[in-house]
Amino acid sequence: MTGVAIVGAGVISAAYLRVLAGFPEIEVIGVADLDTARAAAVAAEHGVPVSGDVASVLGVPEVEIVVNLTVPAAHAAVGLAALRAGKHVYGEKPLALDLDEGEKLLTEAEGLGLRVGSAPDTFLGAGLQSAGRALRSGIIGEPVAVTAAVQGMGPEAWHPSPEFFYLRGGGPMFDLGPYYLTALAALLGPAVQVAGSTRRARELRVAGAGPRAGTTFPVEVATHVHALIDLASGPSVSATFSFDSAVPRRRIEILGTEGALSLPDPNTFGGPLLVRGPREADWRELPVEGSQVGRGMGVLDLARSLRDGTPHRASGALGLHVLEIMTAITESAGQGEFRRLRTSAPLPEPLPDGWLD
Repeated sequence: MTGVAIVGAGVISAAYLRVLAGFPEIEVIGVADLDTARAAAVAAEHGVPVSGDVASVLGVPEVEIVVNLTVPAAHAAVGLAALRAGKHVYGEKPLALDLDEGEKLLTEAEGLGLRVGSAPDTFLGAGLQSAGRALRSGIIGEPVAVTAAVQGMGPEAWHPSPEFFYLRGGGPMFDLGPYYLTALAALLGPAVQVAGSTRRARELRVAGAGPRAGTTFPVEVATHVHALIDLASGPSVSATFSFDSAVPRRRIEILGTEGALSLPDPNTFGGPLLVRGPREADWRELPVEGSQVGRGMGVLDLARSLRDGTPHRASGALGLHVLEIMTAITESAGQGEFRRLRTSAPLPEPLPDGWLD
């Protein structure tokens, strides 16, 4: 058994707690939050024995992995506190607010002999694992280019506390970008240079749900981002990330010398996965095989890797590379030039057949 503690009892914690409870190798021991009453309520709802503030949960000896579900501005600080308490860390995306914070986190972990994992872990799900198998089979030949888009009107219509989505570390780039960029890095490898163009359509947004419905709040980040990304393996990527689009889109299409592959929404763990040949009139569906249990697969993979002494797949190095891609796109937009990247990340090993059996 691997003891796990959740730090941050917000909306996403329920998804993690539900999935982690289904893994026989994982025992969720504690839930922490700045609002200790909320931590206690979430712990009671999911049968977790310990709740309280961050320090009290980090002090539980049986906790080996801390799952950091705090708001982006707290990711680095909470991660460092967990490492200094002797715990491995698996954090929600983004890894940190900027590259310096992210590098500090990984350097600290290395010095302490501890590991850092980073969401998203959706690339471990059946949809993107099946996409990887399709690419390795050569079904579309050599990948040449990628188009990606995630567009909508933003999360304020449904989220009860949407303000943090529009602060530093939020926006469509840092909130939704990690799903798309991690999927591409996990399937096609790291990027070498990027360029960006950004826009902020409105200075104020209106909360549409929860106790603050109807109130306005400021927007600090770009809400429409277009990026060009060159991958080390050769393909170029054209990507759009937007909270300003009345037309919703969630897609990644990989164009190859012998066809095209349409990937599942990388914010999910399933399908559909589609392929189209150069002489085919329409897309056809490919089989999707693997696990679709949801968020928490990366935590299980980290726990198993600790036992086996093998690399974990949703790694801090991968999270750091995605973080640099996003920050470099943002910086490029202000400077009007391509930005070379200094980080990289290895391709994660595919999951073996029957990984959750």
